Amino acid sequence: MPQRAACWYGERMTPAQLARSTPQPATTPRSITILGATGSVGVSTVDLIKREPDRYRVEAVSARRNAAALAQIARDIGAQVAVVADPDCYNELKAALSGSGIEAAAGEGALVEAAQRPADWVMAAISGAAGLKSALAAIERGATVALANKECLVCAGALFMRCAASAGATVLPVDSEHNAVFQALGAGRREDVKRVILTASGGPFRTWTLEQIKAATPEQALRHPNWVMGPKITIDSATMMNKGLELIEAHHLFALKPDEIDVLVHPQSVIHGMVEFRDGSVVAQMGSPDMRTPIAHCLAWPRRIDAPAPRLDLAQVRELTFEEADTVRFPALALARQAMAAGGAAPTVLNAADEIAVAEFIAGRIGFQGIAALVEATLEAASGRGLLTEPGSLDAALGVDHIARSMALALLPEIALKSS
Repeated sequence: MPQRAACWYGERMTPAQLARSTPQPATTPRSITILGATGSVGVSTVDLIKREPDRYRVEAVSARRNAAALAQIARDIGAQVAVVADPDCYNELKAALSGSGIEAAAGEGALVEAAQRPADWVMAAISGAAGLKSALAAIERGATVALANKECLVCAGALFMRCAASAGATVLPVDSEHNAVFQALGAGRREDVKRVILTASGGPFRTWTLEQIKAATPEQALRHPNWVMGPKITIDSATMMNKGLELIEAHHLFALKPDEIDVLVHPQSVIHGMVEFRDGSVVAQMGSPDMRTPIAHCLAWPRRIDAPAPRLDLAQVRELTFEEADTVRFPALALARQAMAAGGAAPTVLNAADEIAVAEFIAGRIGFQGIAALVEATLEAASGRGLLTEPGSLDAALGVDHIARSMALALLPEIALKSS
């Protein structure tokens, strides 16, 4: 039997034990680093910190290219260092921080160094496979890592969790669905868990016909009905690939078998996740669709803090509805399930091809149906070349990611022709 997520915690507790841990009083400000501070999760984290500045001391903040926004955040929350991943943006960042006493740095190496700085708590919110190295750097020094980058677990989940176990690191799930499951697990023993249910809003095309979905434009796909997110995750929500990636993430976070994880479409986005126990009890976590709720849970864990998210008023919501997920209209979800069942490097290839496909769709070079088609074609090509072996190191995982991207780009002309 696999180790049941004990690798989350230095104390090697199960998720249920962790969720029921007795809160300890705060004696000193918690030192934190925010990787991906200018993205939607990062901005929400900054908002929470600014509301209670005495609780937190900020070690480092980072962004990919937005030097001006990063400098303003660094000034607002008193960061010691600000890092921009793109070296071409260094001069702009340095100028924007002039006179502040905040150190400026740039490049991939500086990003990893920021993750290695002595912060107790690290928000890993860099989107895509680009966030893997820095998140792993924080894990390897035994930090508490609030994981908002699901690609870390999709691209190298087994490796990531082994490193967490070895280093005695704590991994806290920021995604609303996994955070909900984490909280619900506190209701019982891990060995009594029968299954975990992740909810999905259904995205903007939940009620669309297959023919309508095929003709969807980037503008339509970016109009999520409930959540405000970055473009990549919003498009993934429209294809339901996002839920597929979350299945793989849950598989690693909670050491679940593929048949122990289900998806249920829940348009109101009030119930974020559920845990079913062996006696038939189902424990759900609910809240308004606001990312500041799960972020606040992770930021203060094992305590609780006030959060500015709208209070949930069930009388106003009035009804909660549920539907089965439709893998005919949303084949990306089925592809993710297949990759999870296959294991090895299949999820790495899945994620790499999806990142290429989403970028090409947003740029208008493939149609909406071309996203899943390109992912499927890349998985088939990678399997044919024997590239789906489990990566044993970070470099191996990144190597598979690089090859899969090249394969997806090579397949683009054919997919573009078919999906136009």
